[in-house]
Amino acid sequence: MRQRRERAADASPLPVDTSRRSSAAPRGNGHSAAWGDAPCPVMVADGRGRLVELNAVAASLFPGAEHGSSLRDVVPTWLFEAHDRFASDPAEQHPGDRTPASGPIGERSFEAHPARSGHGQVVWWLVDDTDRRAAEEALRSERERTAFLARASTTLLASMHVETCMEATARLAAEHLADAAVTVAPGGGRGHPVTSCGPSGEVMHTTVRGNPEEVPGLAEALRGFPPVPSRRIDPGALPDWAVPEGLAGPVGSVVVSPLPGHGVPAGALILLRTEDRRTFSENEEVFARLFAARAGAAISAARMYADLTAITATLMRELLPPRLRGVHGVEFAGAYRPYSQDERVGGDFYDVHPGATGEEETLVVLGDVCGKGLEAAVLTGKIRNTLQALLPLAADHQSVLGLVNGALINSHDTRFATLALASVIRRGGTVRLRVTSAGHPAPLLVRADGRVEEADTRGTMVGVFPEITSTTAHLELAPGETCLLFTDGIIEARGGPWGDELFGADRLKAALAECAGMPAEAVVEHAQMLTEQWIGGGHHDDMAVVAVTAPHHAHLTAVDGRTRGRYTA
Repeated sequence: MRQRRERAADASPLPVDTSRRSSAAPRGNGHSAAWGDAPCPVMVADGRGRLVELNAVAASLFPGAEHGSSLRDVVPTWLFEAHDRFASDPAEQHPGDRTPASGPIGERSFEAHPARSGHGQVVWWLVDDTDRRAAEEALRSERERTAFLARASTTLLASMHVETCMEATARLAAEHLADAAVTVAPGGGRGHPVTSCGPSGEVMHTTVRGNPEEVPGLAEALRGFPPVPSRRIDPGALPDWAVPEGLAGPVGSVVVSPLPGHGVPAGALILLRTEDRRTFSENEEVFARLFAARAGAAISAARMYADLTAITATLMRELLPPRLRGVHGVEFAGAYRPYSQDERVGGDFYDVHPGATGEEETLVVLGDVCGKGLEAAVLTGKIRNTLQALLPLAADHQSVLGLVNGALINSHDTRFATLALASVIRRGGTVRLRVTSAGHPAPLLVRADGRVEEADTRGTMVGVFPEITSTTAHLELAPGETCLLFTDGIIEARGGPWGDELFGADRLKAALAECAGMPAEAVVEHAQMLTEQWIGGGHHDDMAVVAVTAPHHAHLTAVDGRTRGRYTA
């Protein structure tokens, strides 16, 4: 029997810690001396909860424990209740399958593992798991922090708007790091933009014109310098703007951290806790700086995006085709579609330069630069600016095209372009045009009876040869007739049933035959709609189209929305 008990003790899963081994013998009847030298506390209690024996380590853990003592009097409540449950359950045959009881003993934490002994007695092996629990808690805390930083990064990067990023920074910090948070952006001539969030979660925006040095460490943080330790910041010295409304009590501790940006600081973060909460630990200050680094990167990226967006908007105003309207009694309409939905500009362009009076011609320009995207759009900008400068010579198409050709030949850019020029003027009820093509598809004329004719003009593309040649067609449009200028992206659009067939000039002419008598905008819309239907979801080149229409002699004009309109010539 003694040998079986010794083997059972040796098979225990508990680790051996020789540093805590005791030479004291167990107290009691002495029949279980096998665990007397166990490195962990061991106690034996009977079914009534009385202590039978214990080893020296257990005796030092429970100074008042001795043979015959009631467990209720010498051990913590959680351990006595665990013994009571286990001892009163004789059907329990596999105690190793049970989750061990655990709880504090003094300042340490223990797990209690039961094992049955003879005469209804229970042997309790106590394992100190304080360090393990501390490691698990540190690991759990670190995992939570990592998960929070990942969620915070996703939230902060979800918007490229500076104000939204500032709001998200203040709200996340107030929810997870402190009772309230304040973000301060670098100031300009109008002061420092401030975003604050209190316990309610409500975000407030203000502009502070005060001195940032009112908050210790804030001026340094705004310049990107290392933070001032929180223990050096007096909460009572905070100005009113730095304390959000709704705090449950006076501020007890403050942390100021810089929001590092891309090359320049993105601002500063102020964290506040009330007096009834513990002050920020050094660990929490480090974690706050980790969060601030992510927030600063997001705010800085949003600020850079805003700057680039403003620059892009300015450039786009110059690169995008203008919105056309009627000029001197002639209808003009245009449409442009870049080769990709992700692009806004490309190599196709058009412009209408009205004459100063109805007695002067209006110059229409339609062009197609070799290539796509922004690089092609930059060259279109150069050509458009050159044509703008050459407007005094617009009456001579050959001279204008020659000067543009020279400008491209002498530039470092190797791209070329095709152009179509049309000088338009109204004489009575007719619209007269002079149309010149420079390597461009010839314009199409939509007559009042539905016939579609091709203008007799052709020429050399610009930017390739030192000298160019071209012919000019002289045309007249009767009321309701249209001259359509278009780029080759229209007729070379691939689509159809199999997705690889060109739209072609014949289909364009058939589509225009249906547009007799239509206004300029309707002609452009019809041509563009049919082309896009042909393409479907396929690829295509840049496409641009301009319609010049002679209006009908008479049309209905609304006066004020109440009286009847009248026909005017």
